[in-house]
Amino acid sequence: MSPDFDPSGSARSAAALNEQIRALWMRAGGSLSAQERSEYELLVVRWAEAIRGEIIEAA
Repeated sequence: MSPDFDPSGSARSAAALNEQIRALWMRAGGSLSAQERSEYELLVVRWAEAIRGEIIEAA
């Protein structure tokens, strides 16, 4: 698991989560291991939640 990975579920901005997703792909060289795939999936879910939260806040 990467040092930037936060399994605690703390709220982060969509931009910060997007940056973590990009960094994960860069470190992985475009091919994710099973562990990296799990991390990626969790980050994408959290990113989607953050986007929804930001849209609701803006409204």
